[in-house]
Amino acid sequence: MRKPLVMGNWKLNGTKESVTSLVNALKEPAAQSPSVEVAVCAPAIFIGLVESLAKDTAIKYGSEDVDVHTKGAFTGENSPEMIKEFGCKYAIVGHSERRAYHNETNEVVAAKYKAAQESGLIPVLCIGESLEQFEAKQTADVVKTQLQAVIDMNGIKSFENAVIAYEPIWAIGTGKTATPEIAQDVHATIRSFLASFDAAVADKVQILYGGSCNAKTAPDLFKQPDIDGGLVGGASLKPLDFAAIIKAAEV
Repeated sequence: MRKPLVMGNWKLNGTKESVTSLVNALKEPAAQSPSVEVAVCAPAIFIGLVESLAKDTAIKYGSEDVDVHTKGAFTGENSPEMIKEFGCKYAIVGHSERRAYHNETNEVVAAKYKAAQESGLIPVLCIGESLEQFEAKQTADVVKTQLQAVIDMNGIKSFENAVIAYEPIWAIGTGKTATPEIAQDVHATIRSFLASFDAAVADKVQILYGGSCNAKTAPDLFKQPDIDGGLVGGASLKPLDFAAIIKAAEV
C-alpha cells in the first residue's frame, strides 16, 4: 500500500516569525497522523530555520526548486548538494510556475529531476495542463509528454525514488478544483502510462493532486484509488486547514 503524502508548497511566502509559528503548529498534527507523511517545501532562505524547527519531529521538508548544477558560477541558484546538506528529503521540480515564469522546458525539468536524485533528494515532479489544453481534451497527451521527457533522461526505474504531483494549471490559485472524478481519471492515466513501461514501479509511485487542494476538497479527492495525497499551496500556510488535510489523508 502506498503511504499518503501531504506536502505544503509555501511558494514566495514567509517570515522568520511566520515560519516558526507554522512549523510549530504542524508538529502535533503530524505526530497524530503516523499513517500520513507530512512535509513542507520552503523558500531556500528559510530551509535552515525549518531544519532546526523540524528536528526530532514527524515533519519532513524540502526545497521548492533545485538547480541542475552542483556548484559553479551560477549566481543565485541553489544546488541539490547544498539543499541536501540542510537535511532536506524532497525537492520540487517542474512546478507550473517555474515552467511558465522561468521558461523551464521538459528537458530542463528532467535534468533537475536527475540532479536532485543524484544528490540523494527525492524529486517531486510536477506535471499538468493549461486551461486551453484541458478544454481541448489534451490533458493525457500533455502529461504523457512531460513524463516521457523524464523517462528518456532517467529511465522508468527512477520513479522508484520519486513523487509525481498532478497539478492542473487552471486550478492553481484560482479557487477552481478538478472534480474528484476528473482528478482520478488523470491520476489513473498517469499510472497506466508508467505501467506500460514497468507495472511494479507504477503501482508503488505516489501521485499527489496539486490543484487548489484544500480542507474542503481533500476528503473526496483522497478517497480516489490513484490519488495518494496532495501538494498543497495556499492552504498549507494555514495551520488549521493544513491539519484538516493531513487528517483527510489518514489510511
